[in-house]
Amino acid sequence: MKISNIIAVLEQWTPLVYAEDFDNVGLLVGDKNTACEGVLITHDASEAVIDEAVQKNCQLVVCFHPIIFKGLTSLTGKNYVERTVIKAIENKVAIYAIHTALDNHKEGISYQLGQCLGLTNQRILLPQKNTLMHLSTYVPATEKEVVLNALHEAGAGSIGDYSHCSFSVSGEGRFTPGKNSNPQLGEKESANKVEEELLKVVVQKHQKNAVLSALQKSHPYESVAYELVQLENQQNEIGLGSIGELKEPMEETTFLAHIKTALNVPQIRHSVLLNKTVKRVAVLGGSGAFCIDAARAQGADALVTADLKYHDFFKAEHKMLLVDAGHYETEHFTKKIIHGYLTKKIPNFAFTLSETNTNPVQYF
Repeated sequence: MKISNIIAVLEQWTPLVYAEDFDNVGLLVGDKNTACEGVLITHDASEAVIDEAVQKNCQLVVCFHPIIFKGLTSLTGKNYVERTVIKAIENKVAIYAIHTALDNHKEGISYQLGQCLGLTNQRILLPQKNTLMHLSTYVPATEKEVVLNALHEAGAGSIGDYSHCSFSVSGEGRFTPGKNSNPQLGEKESANKVEEELLKVVVQKHQKNAVLSALQKSHPYESVAYELVQLENQQNEIGLGSIGELKEPMEETTFLAHIKTALNVPQIRHSVLLNKTVKRVAVLGGSGAFCIDAARAQGADALVTADLKYHDFFKAEHKMLLVDAGHYETEHFTKKIIHGYLTKKIPNFAFTLSETNTNPVQYF
């Protein structure tokens, strides 16, 4: 097994095109063509984690948070980032970060946080924009099914829980092949008319290259005419955060105690209590101040997230309860999600959960 094989499986699950623009995901250190006998899965890559990988004969570390977030201008070991990267290179340990590619998965970090809190009927809180495209192409009527099947095989035509979706219109295609052309239908330098079908399918962002490749390979024409247009339609299967309902309403103090127990949090911060019950709950693992307005607009009684600043708590506007349960604490199950997926997809391979506690925050 090569590192590239592991990466291919991960990116089939969480395509990097859905990571946020500010993020730094993918293979950060190492050669993807290196042979791999073991993978260590962790929340953060650190010097101690690299030591653990070496001790356990793991040539790849898959982490949630990227160790390299901003560009490195030197590698002298002057800080923990540079020391970790140097140690990884010296010991031939590759580092792959998944971060917001997993955050934006419909059953990613926030969904799992909601599961921990017992939420039902979960849906994405902030659907990602510009993730859908519309492909239109013109095919001879006799080749319609061949081309359409190829597009579907590449993933085109998937909308929510529906697959193999398409629309077609019959019409007449006209063209004049040039003298250096090699037309599949019609004659060179003559006006031709052909019964054609206009095929339309929806293409998801991560499918673009595969779908266009399938179109070129399956289409009978020497020059394939097609249009690919970005849609503004909302994609509800990809995005940040989650919102759902508790099975039974809870008093606010009971809900806060429930969070501490469910997430094993020693202490939490929260906004002013409103003396009302909590039923609809929004969640976003890690830093989530940016989703306060969306949670309030969707009628959340509470938002559970992390890294809220002093002035963020005012944004509750006395309409919902804001809860800061800690960055690590709202994401700590990440490595188990990754481990569970990889062991299911590649059984009988050495995927190991890191035993190193990488939470930098301590409580007194």
